[in-house]
Amino acid sequence: MADFTFTAHTRDGAIQKGTITADNRAAAFEALRAKQLQPLLVESTKKGGLSMEISLPGGAKVKTKDLVIFTRQFSTMVSAGVPMLRSLTTLKDQSESPALRKALEQIVADVQGGGNLSDALGKHPKIFSKIYVNMVRAGEAGGILDQVLSRLAFQQEKDSALQGKLKSAMVYPAVIGVVMIGAFFVLMTFIVPKIGDIMVSMSNGSSQGLPATTQILLTMSNTMKKPAFILGLIIGIAVFIYVFRRWKNTPKGRYQWHSLLLKIPVVSTVITKTAIARFSRIFASLMGAGVPIVQAIETTAGALGNAVIEKELLDCSKAIQAGSQLSIEIQKSKHFPPIVAQMLAVGEETGQTDTVIIKVAEFYEEEVDAAVAALSSVIEPVMIVVLGLGVGVIAISVYGPILNMSNTVSG
Repeated sequence: MADFTFTAHTRDGAIQKGTITADNRAAAFEALRAKQLQPLLVESTKKGGLSMEISLPGGAKVKTKDLVIFTRQFSTMVSAGVPMLRSLTTLKDQSESPALRKALEQIVADVQGGGNLSDALGKHPKIFSKIYVNMVRAGEAGGILDQVLSRLAFQQEKDSALQGKLKSAMVYPAVIGVVMIGAFFVLMTFIVPKIGDIMVSMSNGSSQGLPATTQILLTMSNTMKKPAFILGLIIGIAVFIYVFRRWKNTPKGRYQWHSLLLKIPVVSTVITKTAIARFSRIFASLMGAGVPIVQAIETTAGALGNAVIEKELLDCSKAIQAGSQLSIEIQKSKHFPPIVAQMLAVGEETGQTDTVIIKVAEFYEEEVDAAVAALSSVIEPVMIVVLGLGVGVIAISVYGPILNMSNTVSG
């Protein structure tokens, strides 16, 4: 037996907090529902000790495709009546992912030892996210594990597709950026020095008579050819990346960086609509699986990828624990549009929040496509203009003096 702290709604809508003793978390949920309480948050009072996790060579990275295949096959086998332990063992043996296979070996051992599947999955956070674990835990509690696994596989596919759209949108700008930098270095280290020698020789062996822009260009070219400059540039870039990542990984730095991104036109639109789409899809899946609303909000908030919007949702969860409703609190958000609050209100009134909010997810997933297309259409011409200006400045600085000298000689 273990003790669990809980926060729940009573039949008249009041907030009740307390402690309950049960065999496990699922039993605690059932005990609260038997008392006609609607659980909002249920947490173990037992403090976790030190834990060790063995990392696999090359990291414990599991591809989304492998995880989706595992989840769908697991759902099919469980719904067909195959015992859970046998299903896990079979899927472990046929998995093509070494990291997933290693994790499943430990999960099978934990389940054989009498542990819950959700607790066993929770020991591998690099593979099974909090969303995954919480949905499985809710499925175990409600006896609908096969349905929850099916929801999980679908939600993972949608989330993967969303991330794929964002990555594909950035491929072209990244390629153009690399080409721009490469072209600049080739021009400055190979082409400009040779043409510079010709111009200097035509100016009686001195660069003093050349235009100021040409002199600056030649000075930059001579500097960039030196090994010390290249070494310093590499070290400088490495230091900048290291410092930036360290700063961005701190809570304050992460919040400031994400806040800055939300102030950039077009980029902020893509980030916001992506966050709303992910929130709606994940929140609907968690609520449909029977996860308490506060726990569903807190789990969803950590999966949005933006600290600013995450904080807004966490503030909502605190207000809900104090007796408010999500639809009311979400209206106060600067980043969630009114349609989200209105749809949530409808869901709260009808008791079908998961069914209603999934419509928001479908709508904003389409909106993300349009926002990504708009971002690509803005970045492409901007980068082409920057590339053209750079090449134009170099061309004017190099060929302008040559043309002037040619005119002087012909005159």
